[in-house]
Amino acid sequence: MSDTYRLSISETIREIENKNISPIELVETLLNRIDALDPDLRAWVTVDREDVIGQAKQTEIDQERGIIKPLQGVSVGLKDIFYTAGMRTSACSKIFSEFVPTYDATSVAKLKEAGAIIIGKAVTTEFASSDPSPSRNPWNLNHTPGGSSSGSSVAVATGMCTAALGSQTGGSTCRPAAYNGIVGLKPTYGRISRHGVVPLSWSLDTVGILVKSVEDAALMLQVMSGYDPLDPRSANESVPDFIEQMTHHEQKPVIGLLKDFFFDHSTPEVVTHTEQVVQKLASAGAEIREMTLPDSFRSSHACQRIVSNVEAAAFHREWYQERAEEYGPKIRGNIEMGMLVSGMDYLQAQRLRRQFRLDMVNMFSGVDTLLMPTTPAPAPRDLTTTGDAVFQAPWTSSGLPTITIPSGLATNGLPLGTQLAGLPFEEGPLLGVAKWCEEVLNVDLWPTDYI
Repeated sequence: MSDTYRLSISETIREIENKNISPIELVETLLNRIDALDPDLRAWVTVDREDVIGQAKQTEIDQERGIIKPLQGVSVGLKDIFYTAGMRTSACSKIFSEFVPTYDATSVAKLKEAGAIIIGKAVTTEFASSDPSPSRNPWNLNHTPGGSSSGSSVAVATGMCTAALGSQTGGSTCRPAAYNGIVGLKPTYGRISRHGVVPLSWSLDTVGILVKSVEDAALMLQVMSGYDPLDPRSANESVPDFIEQMTHHEQKPVIGLLKDFFFDHSTPEVVTHTEQVVQKLASAGAEIREMTLPDSFRSSHACQRIVSNVEAAAFHREWYQERAEEYGPKIRGNIEMGMLVSGMDYLQAQRLRRQFRLDMVNMFSGVDTLLMPTTPAPAPRDLTTTGDAVFQAPWTSSGLPTITIPSGLATNGLPLGTQLAGLPFEEGPLLGVAKWCEEVLNVDLWPTDYI
């Protein structure tokens, strides 16, 4: 097969199991693709070709021995904040430039146990914060790919890996996913362990999944979910069969449409696009109900910023005292702002977040999901920004799961996404609605210069 780089996770597993392709052939295709594309796109920090081939050989040995694993031979890129034993994890920063962990992050260990092949470390913005990375948007190199999971999103969008891990503290998974025309899933806070992930904000950080389809997101979520005693914020919740739940809920949904705030802050083109998406879903049988946001929504962005900045300042405090000049200007500003926030203001922000979460949960009475545009506009033509996270930050602050799916192209040829939110620890039903919407919209985006 000449286009194996376009295979989904389920297709990859099936083709390897049927011996239509070998894991070695597949990773060689992807490695050659990285060699050809990455000089322009700058998605990767570290790719150890010898190690990747070695992992693929072991996959073939396991296959010959009859050992079958859920992600057998699937190539996964890791945002460069995930500890990987023996592989540099720099967080794309000067502070961690030579850091080589001795163990894997729990999420990485679970991927390896599931048979995934770790293809490399993808570029992130510095410490997963706001300073733009060198990665480029494959739809137009003059536009931002988003952040902070910039390299992960670009790599998946161009078929340099089948899936990738990102993270979200504000909008760092769903926003770059939308800008690059792929699927991004931010699970419920605590669903996936963050042990071994360089933190930005302990109260907000969530492991994100970047893939080409909703089903792929479910397959990745399945192997990484679960309580981890090494992560004090890991949720002790049972892990259901997400594929079974997704299929069970793959029916005509009741969708709550969020216009206030989201339409007010969107360009006219994005508003029109979202209205067209809603009309397509309604024509296919979805029931659409316009919803009103709670009063607590008004403080959600401020609370998210306060908590993020204070906790970033706490994590970086010792390094910052000695090496402040080695930080980028935007994360330096966030750290300094965090240092100015009083303990009372921080605690008040956390209290308001708890109320906001309760209010948002109550909004789901009578609906299966809440729908809104993923971003106010397509990716900006500006490499000094990672774009606007204003449509993701409330969901990150409340800890509710969200997913973005590609829904079309803007008039300038860049991707647009539609975002869906669900109840805490109800990712299966959310994935079911997202898959139904994905099938109705029938949008499959590939940047034409990189097919």
